[in-house]
Amino acid sequence: MDLCVGADGNPPVKGPYCRGAHRASAVARGYRTGVTTGLCAAAAAKAATIALLTSVPVDRVEVKTAGGATIALDVTGFAQDDGLASCAVTKDAGDDPDVTNGARIFATVCKTDSGEIEIDGGEGVGRVTKPGLKVPVGKAAINPAPMEMIRSAVAGVCATYAYTGGVKVVISIPGGADMAKKTMNGRLGIVGGLSILGTTGVVEPMSNRAIVETIKTEIDVQVASGNKNLLITPGNYGRDFAGSVLGLDIEEAVKCSNFIGETLDYACMKGVDSIMLIGHAGKLVKLAGGVMNTHSSVADCRMEIIAAHSALAGVGAEDIKRIMECATTEAAIVILISLGVSGQVWESIGRKIGFHLRERAGGRLKAGFIVFTQEHGVLTDSAVDGAI
Repeated sequence: MDLCVGADGNPPVKGPYCRGAHRASAVARGYRTGVTTGLCAAAAAKAATIALLTSVPVDRVEVKTAGGATIALDVTGFAQDDGLASCAVTKDAGDDPDVTNGARIFATVCKTDSGEIEIDGGEGVGRVTKPGLKVPVGKAAINPAPMEMIRSAVAGVCATYAYTGGVKVVISIPGGADMAKKTMNGRLGIVGGLSILGTTGVVEPMSNRAIVETIKTEIDVQVASGNKNLLITPGNYGRDFAGSVLGLDIEEAVKCSNFIGETLDYACMKGVDSIMLIGHAGKLVKLAGGVMNTHSSVADCRMEIIAAHSALAGVGAEDIKRIMECATTEAAIVILISLGVSGQVWESIGRKIGFHLRERAGGRLKAGFIVFTQEHGVLTDSAVDGAI
């Protein structure tokens, strides 16, 4: 994996991609970034399409991340036979403890008469069996962002070689079904393999100590600059929503990953006056149960919390059972909306989120929050109990 040059032409840094203070501080501590299964799939599809159209195998391709950086990835496992071309890219997760690290992501391509680029999953790529995910039921578990990366990579090759016919791409991961047993895919209704994931193409290091130290550094910088009212988001979803939907200045937002409790503790210790936590319902709903590390390996009580507050709103046993069987918060929200109780339930959840944030802060700062989904906007916020 090569070092990259950003879209702005700045010099490269260690790892394939650098974005802001969070990335810079992680890199400074020696933690390597990695690449997502989605970027690997796009690279493999690009290489296989080049081989299909030229009959010449390639051992290295360049692909662009969503952030505009260019990453060169090695290509292995080339095969060509009977109108098919296939090759693989090996997933490097950097310093992230990812079950897919070292997995070989294959792309097999062939020409079609459709004039379209068709993308599907093969061996080791899961199939979606429950509603509420970003991929429809019955489709291969290839998320929208990786799907677009694959399509764009293949389309670019077709344009380069003036090919106007169709291409079918099948992504596969040998051994993916066994790897998936170590993930939450089964609980989410994704069967038979792994998901092809990644919104940016880059895996951020998830060493717990590295992340917490990075969070502390970002808070230190904010306090040192005189900012004692912090905007906190767990990740990119919260940042994007805060900026594009709420119109907030996200340049100085602190990204806390799953470590909401430790972020709150450190903010208190540094004398911060207030924090505003903005995040997706799938993560922040856990706060209503007092869960302050929201990683799925620590706790996944999303449906239990939503079901409990639905029962408080008078929802009947059969519908509570339906909620408990949901794979995602979005699916549960659809049920609540159909029952006409979504607002009441999320107000109740919001009050408990506010309670647990205040308990953790112990009166040392004001803790506000905004909980949202992309589909339904703001679901609940601090206004439910006047927390901030």
